[in-house]
Amino acid sequence: MTTSELNLSIPGITCSACAGRVERALTALPGVRDISVNPVTKRAHLSVAGASLPDIDAALRDAGYPAEWVTTKIQIEGMSCASCAGRIERGLTARPEVTDVKVNLVSNSATIRHPPDLSPQALADAVTALGYPARPAADTPARDRSDPHRDEAQALKRRFLIALALTLPVFLTEMGGHLFPVLHHWLYGTIGQQPLWLMQMVLTALVMAGPGRQFFTTGIPALLRGAPEMNSLVALGAGAAFLYSATVTLMPSLVPASSRFVYFEAAAVIVTLILMGRWLEARAKGQAGQAIRALIELAPDSATLLRDGEAVTVPVADLRPGDLLRLAPGERVAVDGIITEGSGSVDEAMLTGEPIPASKTVGDAVTGGTVNGSSALTYRVTATGADTTLSRIVQMVEEAQAGKLPVQALVDRVTRVFVPVVIGLALLTFALWMIFGPDLAHAVVAAVAVLIIACPCAMGLAVPVSIMVGTGRGAQLGILFRRGDGLQRLAEAQRIAFDKTGTLTLGRPELTSLWTDGMAEDQILRLTAAAEAQSEHPLANAILTAAADRGLDLPPASQVEAKPGRGLSAVVEGHDLLIGNAAALSEAGITLAPDLPDAQGVTPVHVALDGQHRATLALSDPIRPEAAATVAALHDLGLQVVMLSGDVQATAESVGQQIGIDQVQGGLLPDDKLKAVQEMGEGSVFVGDGINDAPALAAADTGIAIGTGTDIAIESADVVLMSGDPSAVPQAIRLSRAVMRNIRQNLFWAFAYNTALIPVAMGVLVPFGGPQLSPMLAAGAMALSSVFVVGNALRLRRAA
Repeated sequence: MTTSELNLSIPGITCSACAGRVERALTALPGVRDISVNPVTKRAHLSVAGASLPDIDAALRDAGYPAEWVTTKIQIEGMSCASCAGRIERGLTARPEVTDVKVNLVSNSATIRHPPDLSPQALADAVTALGYPARPAADTPARDRSDPHRDEAQALKRRFLIALALTLPVFLTEMGGHLFPVLHHWLYGTIGQQPLWLMQMVLTALVMAGPGRQFFTTGIPALLRGAPEMNSLVALGAGAAFLYSATVTLMPSLVPASSRFVYFEAAAVIVTLILMGRWLEARAKGQAGQAIRALIELAPDSATLLRDGEAVTVPVADLRPGDLLRLAPGERVAVDGIITEGSGSVDEAMLTGEPIPASKTVGDAVTGGTVNGSSALTYRVTATGADTTLSRIVQMVEEAQAGKLPVQALVDRVTRVFVPVVIGLALLTFALWMIFGPDLAHAVVAAVAVLIIACPCAMGLAVPVSIMVGTGRGAQLGILFRRGDGLQRLAEAQRIAFDKTGTLTLGRPELTSLWTDGMAEDQILRLTAAAEAQSEHPLANAILTAAADRGLDLPPASQVEAKPGRGLSAVVEGHDLLIGNAAALSEAGITLAPDLPDAQGVTPVHVALDGQHRATLALSDPIRPEAAATVAALHDLGLQVVMLSGDVQATAESVGQQIGIDQVQGGLLPDDKLKAVQEMGEGSVFVGDGINDAPALAAADTGIAIGTGTDIAIESADVVLMSGDPSAVPQAIRLSRAVMRNIRQNLFWAFAYNTALIPVAMGVLVPFGGPQLSPMLAAGAMALSSVFVVGNALRLRRAA
């Protein structure tokens, strides 16, 4: 067994004790030896013989010391089918330094996770050695990326047209003579059979050596390596037809008189039709990625920089955070920033899917790629390059498109053995026709038809092309799938839980009433607001706004201590304040006043001063206008809707009743929400926006984050709604179901096509008076099968 040396960077090592724990975790793995862990360099050196890198990765994570990995993307040429993608994936996975590989047939790329000391060029060289020229993907700004499918389609179009021009004379002189006997007699009487065959042989050889060269330069080496793929089938089929015909033409004595027929037109037409299919397929693949390219192209090339009071036009690539930019009416925002002067509206449809422009004023954020309205604005740059929202969206969608759905595992297992099985069936067909058929010619035709009719391309494209179009469509609608498998899980949703504040409500609570006991309203509000000034809770903002509206001056607060899920305590002007819910006061041994007003539909915030309950503030958070329609739409989709809220049960139930929620749970801490989501079981979905929602978002089968929420919530989610509008939730579910339905259609077509037509090509209908399939018809059917799959996926551009 081969032994490999591996060096891993483990940032979590801080001392020799850490190094010892890492060493013990690695020692426990079979196939790992000669382990050396250096606590100074934070690196581990080990010899690997039999252990896999994913096992090593898992062992380190379980020990609490995950290794440092980097992700490299490489562009690959020459992939034509699922067999190609599978061979590359297996070849890279076999390398001991690689922990994860995702090969995308649609984008002609591979995403590889590996240690930092393995260079991207080494990975590209490894793929090139497998017979597929590769190079590290250029780390260029998003808008500078070219469309590989457009270039591929143009090259394939040229090759197809050249092949067509060379094939037409071969096809017309051979098949025209069969269709029109007069033409046949004229050609053979004027030119002669042997010159005609020689002309057909030369033109067919030019087709195969010129535009069809790739089938042979890629397919034959793959066959010799024992890893045949789609190009191998074409090379074998077209090559067999050509060699047989050339033998009949040049050395007829080697072939029985009854089998002296030529099939140059079949070899030429096979190559030409498959080139046509690949051209159409490349065009369709390009359309599949249109949505994400449209986003990339939104960023302008230049911006107006204010430098020493002068307006200067500079390339966007030269901008840096802190630069001050002027934005003219109707101009696109160059990069992310904060408005410093002016107010107006900005069209953010590209970001959120919302058609109504958003109002902006000083202090508000603007996003690169959005369109300014009719007012001139000035803004300060906060992010450039890969750090902008637009770039992160593009990266997020590309990562989702590179992912694999669980359903892809079945396809991978089939395509791994598909081409070798087809070659075996072609040999069996040849043998059976030689035994039971009329002559050698019929045996060759049947075997060639079997090789050509088989199409692993359609199988390989069935899943990734639907993911690409579906995630691109989602980006247009402001629905970002952060992980490809999130599409499948969301489509299988059964129960969906919402956080309340900021998700089903506006997240901007307002003070509606104030009850006090023995103190003036302004005095208690002044003290409470002073303590809440150091809190980031949404309810604190409502209290501070109410104090500001009354013009109250706030004294300084000290010893402010937040109590998650309860409230906070502080000292203000010598008084001990405890602000929070009933549980907070109860835990402090403070009894609520008996004559409190009814708290139905509001959130009560109790205030205790020096150990006595002195006030209760009634806060309410307006329900989003679209919340009720969202819940109704989810019911129409067959989902049960639950609301999980940290608010008191009475307030949560009041909101739930107004919008039609099936089940309401209030008074929940973050851990309670996590437990509630876990109890929902399979098919659970959670929608939230706050830091306290992150555990539940991560625990759900599918986590959906409101894009206007916190970064932590977004990072924990599988799907991000950029608009912050909950009505995008049923839209996301409809889109995911449409994608999965499209994938099932594609897989049915791909498998049914091969299951039905390979036996026909073998000749099972001939004993019953049916036809023997022509290799030319087989080539046309095979070429169109991939085009059909991609074309079906393109229907998703109008989904949801």
